[in-house]
Amino acid sequence: MSEYLLPASEGALAYAELYERVSSLIISTPESIASVGVPHCPKWTVKCVLSHMIGVPEDVLTGQMEGVTTEVWTQRQVDRHSEHSTAELLAIWGNTFEKFEALLPKIPQPTISQFVFDQVTHEHDIRHAISHPGARESRAISVAEGFIRDFITRNPDPAVHALAESTVTGFDYVRSFSGRRSNEQLAELGLPADLVVAFISTSPFEMPARSIVE
Repeated sequence: MSEYLLPASEGALAYAELYERVSSLIISTPESIASVGVPHCPKWTVKCVLSHMIGVPEDVLTGQMEGVTTEVWTQRQVDRHSEHSTAELLAIWGNTFEKFEALLPKIPQPTISQFVFDQVTHEHDIRHAISHPGARESRAISVAEGFIRDFITRNPDPAVHALAESTVTGFDYVRSFSGRRSNEQLAELGLPADLVVAFISTSPFEMPARSIVE
């Protein structure tokens, strides 16, 4: 196994913890947060992001994987939950999680870590949008960091490959390589912006139009 990827069992546990954490967060906030815009996903509201987070395991369970990771695929997830309240979304997520939890131990690496990377990225997108930071040293962040470092080692450009050994760690590393840090912010962290941009261009993410301070 890769020197960076954590065991698949850690990925499964990280997602279970994330589900409980995000569910509790949404329950503790008013319904009005559903319509709050998400700066890191400027086309989406909090409800849209939550719909996507729920939609991924839904689609895995039902086999709706055509166009996986594309904008069309994620938009279908958002659209099918457009009429649901956050309370209804949480009920749907709870039912989905009960079924998906049994599947988690069967998901191999690096797929399980990639899934956790996407989920924890959006957890923190929501946290920033509703001004509720936290969980920056979670197991999910560690799993996501391992996934990114491993993925970077597969890049054919030696300069990009070297980013796997960056001394930037944890939350900052994950946010930097998921398109959540501007060129200026990357420079402040000591990361070569041109190489990070080159990496981001090979992913479903995009560089932000402006700096967003979390």
